Amino acid sequence: MASRADNIASTLNLANFSKATELKSRIWFTVGALVVFRFMSFVPLPGVNPMILAELYKRTQGGVLDIFNAFSGGSLQRMSLIALGVMPYITASIVVQLASSLHPALAALKKEGESGRKKLNQYTRYGAVFLTAIQGYFLAVGLEAFSASSGLQAVVDPGYIFRVGAVISLIGGTMFLLWLGEQITSRGIGNGTSLIIMAGIVAQMPTFFGNLFEQGRTGATSPLLIAGIVLLLVAVVIGICFFERASRRLLIQYPKRVTQRGMMAADRSHLPLKLNTAGVIPPIFASSLLLLPLTITQFAGRSVSPDSTMGQFIVVLNQYLGHGKPVYMVLYAAGILFFSFFYTAIVFNPEETADNLKRNGGFIPGIRPGKNTEKYLDYVLTRITVLGAAYITVVCVVPEAIMAETGMGSLFFGGTSLLIVVNVTVDTITQIQSHLLAHQYGDLIKKAKLKGRMR
Repeated sequence: MASRADNIASTLNLANFSKATELKSRIWFTVGALVVFRFMSFVPLPGVNPMILAELYKRTQGGVLDIFNAFSGGSLQRMSLIALGVMPYITASIVVQLASSLHPALAALKKEGESGRKKLNQYTRYGAVFLTAIQGYFLAVGLEAFSASSGLQAVVDPGYIFRVGAVISLIGGTMFLLWLGEQITSRGIGNGTSLIIMAGIVAQMPTFFGNLFEQGRTGATSPLLIAGIVLLLVAVVIGICFFERASRRLLIQYPKRVTQRGMMAADRSHLPLKLNTAGVIPPIFASSLLLLPLTITQFAGRSVSPDSTMGQFIVVLNQYLGHGKPVYMVLYAAGILFFSFFYTAIVFNPEETADNLKRNGGFIPGIRPGKNTEKYLDYVLTRITVLGAAYITVVCVVPEAIMAETGMGSLFFGGTSLLIVVNVTVDTITQIQSHLLAHQYGDLIKKAKLKGRMR
């Protein structure tokens, strides 16, 4: 028999949405913040000629720059104030989370609750500023060197003044995006940082499909191959929706309690363990770690002589770690597998869950409370994480490998982008449904109070 919550959830519709004024204001705020993000992606760095820069990008498109450009919503292509996007912050968060698992002082901060989380978040911001400064400097130096070697002067006045201005502008742009993401999280709907990344990817979708069908029109790509790619993308989306909703439900039983009628009744509930507990974090972390050195070497390498030892090292590194190369695919898959287990261990703590169950008198049938419950939860979570990590790896690596084999790697819109878009969309819709459900519960409480007063 369905519960009242299930009955209310089944009646969620657009009519109920029109009555939820707070939810509508949150959605409009989120949309407005994403519009501001898109406007920012068209504001160029000071001292850069956008027209010549567009011609330079056409000559260098493909490879790792297209991945970075897809995640930033085309900001790198236009060399805007937010060209680096939120990737430095994500890389810094990886370092801080790894350090908090290894360093005793940071681990103690992590256990302090809200105050410790704020301190770790502050350290992450400092790291993001540091990484943005490093990447911004090499970005400016590489842009000057490439402009000089190609004969197209994209930088109006090269020199240290331009480099300092570019670094300061990029730091300001990245920090503004972080602030905007926090505002979306607190005053809007969904996770702000994830929505910003998703908005950048979605903004590139028209360009991807336009280039795809343009190649079919000119005869560069066969219509059969285009149909196969479209079907592959549809199949990947369906697979992501299926696996993201999959979970292992563990039965939790509580001691029998005396009801109002004097009968003994045992409470039962379920502990859901998602197949993909880590969400979109593993591919984002893995790609950001690969993008950090590749971005630096790809831009800094243009100012280094190819005959020198450093120049030869940079050439070999870009050759083997280029997008679609076997070494890149192997490292990317290994990074996804590692961060799937690592982030799952951060999100779900079997010891803490077992202690909470024991404190509330709950237990898993057939498993003794305490240490045995902790071992059982860790055993089940490890098994489903293996399946979840394999699913994420296949979704992210296989489509990109197929595009690289067919020579369509420059039309970057692979499994990683689809995973982020679908996952963030599902999470946002779930939050909207939660707000609608809470709104309907509020209406029921108000009606119950009115009926009580009328009696």
